[in-house]
Amino acid sequence: MVTDKPAQAGHCPETASREELFRRLDELIAGYQGQAGGLIPVLQIAQGLFGHLPADVVQRISAGLGKPYSEVAGVITFYSFFATRPRGRHVVRVCLGTACYVRGGQQVLAALKKELGVDVGETTPDHLFTLEVARCFGACGLAPAISIDDEVYQRVKPSKVRELLVRYREPVRAAAAQGVKS
Repeated sequence: MVTDKPAQAGHCPETASREELFRRLDELIAGYQGQAGGLIPVLQIAQGLFGHLPADVVQRISAGLGKPYSEVAGVITFYSFFATRPRGRHVVRVCLGTACYVRGGQQVLAALKKELGVDVGETTPDHLFTLEVARCFGACGLAPAISIDDEVYQRVKPSKVRELLVRYREPVRAAAAQGVKS
């Protein structure tokens, strides 16, 4: 059984050649061949290796596990944890479930788009933030809500978006000023 743990969203993949990463992927796939329920762990670990799940990785997993490409791609698109494009260090999700939508979620999303300079599904040029939409955080009574990584913010006002992002930007700026690679 493979014991690698998947990287958390927003973390950089380890530095290794693409050839080495594919060798590891092949070993991973071999360890899960024929195992019921092996697809999701393989996808999680593969995303940890590559940082996301590009098409060539998905094709390799599909062929290696003997599953149709459409089935593997369907699992990837169903679960929000999986990404087919590189994500930023911090993933910002705006809830657009009914309560959040009615209480201003769209305005919060518009403010985030403007502040970050990206659209939904995109990553900022500095690779610091990726903007996504979610359907419900379970914080309906305190809508609208957003999450940044694993932290949920409630009753978010569009005018406070910049202030929320500062704490995620400042450590990077401080490290850059000191010449430290974060």
